[in-house]
Amino acid sequence: MAQTVNVNFKLDADVKKSMEQVCSELGLSMSAAFTVFAKKVGREKRIPFEVSVDPFYSDSNIRYLENIAHDIKEGKAHFAEHDLIEADE
Repeated sequence: MAQTVNVNFKLDADVKKSMEQVCSELGLSMSAAFTVFAKKVGREKRIPFEVSVDPFYSDSNIRYLENIAHDIKEGKAHFAEHDLIEADE
C-alpha cells in the first residue's frame, strides 16, 4: 500500500462547510474528495475543470458600476426603454 502523507491548507469556513455538506451527500469524506481531485490532476496534468475570471468583477466594470450607482444617488442617471424590455399595453 502506498504511504500516505498529511497535507494542510486553509479554507474559508463557509467554503469548508459547503464542501463537507456536498461530500456527505455524495458519501465521501473531504479527504477522499481531495484525493480524487489530486489523482485526476496528476493523471491529466491539468486542473480538471475550467478556471477563469468572471469579467463582471473586473476593476473596470466595478468602477463603471460604481459610477452608475453614484449617478443614480445624485439623480443624474437617465433611463430609457429599449427593445429588450416589453412595455405593458
